[in-house]
Amino acid sequence: MNKAKFLRSQAAICLSGLLLTTILSAQTDPGVQSANRGTGATIINPANDPNGFTAFFNAGSGQFQEVEAVAGNGLGPRFNSNSCSSCHLQPAVGGSGAAVNPQFRFAGSSVAPRDTTPSFITANGPTREARFPFFFNPDGSVNFNSPNGGVEDLFTVTGRSDGGACSLAQPSFQAAINVNNIIFRIPTPTFGLGLIENLDDSTLLRNQQVNLNNNFGIGGAFNRNGNDGTISRFGWKAQNKSLLLFSGEAYNVEMGISNFIFTQDRPLPGEDTFGTGLPTNCLNLTGTGYPENVTHPNGSPSSAVIDDISAFANFMRFLAPPPTGGVILNGQAVSAANISAGASLFSAIGCATCHNPTVGTTQVSNLVPALSNTAVHAFSDFEIHHMGSTLADNVSQGGAGGDQFRTAPLWGLGQRIFLLHDGRATNLLDAIEAHESNGGEATNVELNFNNLSTTQQQQILDFLRSL
Repeated sequence: MNKAKFLRSQAAICLSGLLLTTILSAQTDPGVQSANRGTGATIINPANDPNGFTAFFNAGSGQFQEVEAVAGNGLGPRFNSNSCSSCHLQPAVGGSGAAVNPQFRFAGSSVAPRDTTPSFITANGPTREARFPFFFNPDGSVNFNSPNGGVEDLFTVTGRSDGGACSLAQPSFQAAINVNNIIFRIPTPTFGLGLIENLDDSTLLRNQQVNLNNNFGIGGAFNRNGNDGTISRFGWKAQNKSLLLFSGEAYNVEMGISNFIFTQDRPLPGEDTFGTGLPTNCLNLTGTGYPENVTHPNGSPSSAVIDDISAFANFMRFLAPPPTGGVILNGQAVSAANISAGASLFSAIGCATCHNPTVGTTQVSNLVPALSNTAVHAFSDFEIHHMGSTLADNVSQGGAGGDQFRTAPLWGLGQRIFLLHDGRATNLLDAIEAHESNGGEATNVELNFNNLSTTQQQQILDFLRSL
């Protein structure tokens, strides 16, 4: 990608917001639904748990909520947060980013005493990670011929009482903002992920053939694991194959903790690519060697034996999918008939071509019966699609290119605050409008939405908030 094209893609983001005001002003997003829908419960039926995984789910829940430190745990030397649940808390533990961003309180506190808060981290904004799509030249200009895309951690352990002599600077976020060389990602919800993990490739491939038979100009492909070639399905670009890999990457990248899958401390992309690595005094800060996170052979009960990333994976694996619920709009309950009409329109205009209401049925589980032969009502095809210049982040991961993203599962959408991959939207109308984009597969579908009557558009919005 050349510089001009990259800058045009950034400008398109602003333009889409301006267009939204005039095109869709007559409709109202019902907003985040506050009623408790039971999200955060386990899919396991304790009365039908022959292998005793309920205990592992409960243990994983505790580990998922633990606040990590350098001593003992291995936090850092760089990190985005110090707990899984600090990023996954809306509307319950395991969800997406909460209304109050914990990252806003880190800088200048005992968590990150020597750091400052980046301008894109706000008290009530989305929990975010940052990436620089391209490396910088020595003079500070962007090298559009040198792709980067790795995570630039927000905070350091420098100055912490348990950080030793480690001294690190934060990345140059403001410089990246000044030249439009920064993109963001927000946490993905983890509800129902065990069902997604237990979909076999043949089910996804059969579903893909059905999806390809459409008149909306929608294609789609699968991102695939680089080791065995099978379909990967977790992350914004479907770059991770399994929940264990997903957990290991997050522990290492987001909290800086080495583990059985990612066994070394992680430098920033520039430190790794250009041959410097981490300073010696920032290595082995726990004094226990690597990996920092290990199994505990003498642990008791049995659920205490496993390592943290296995515990995280078990927690996510056994989280129940988010249930649907009623919708309140302007203080009044939306009728079931309106929600049903919205569901029909959602399919008729083409949204369901990617956001498949049911992607298929799981294979037989060797873990718990609740994961076996279960329909997955995720509203996703788990394919990656070209979303065009408006949503492009110019970051490639696995087989997914700079404008390709996994179809975001919509189950649980009714209680999500921040929308799209970078949290730029809090209103469904903004998120829908962003699907109309130069080179985007969803453009015709978004135009179909625009051509609906205001009543029909409102019915779709009501339906989406029922999910």
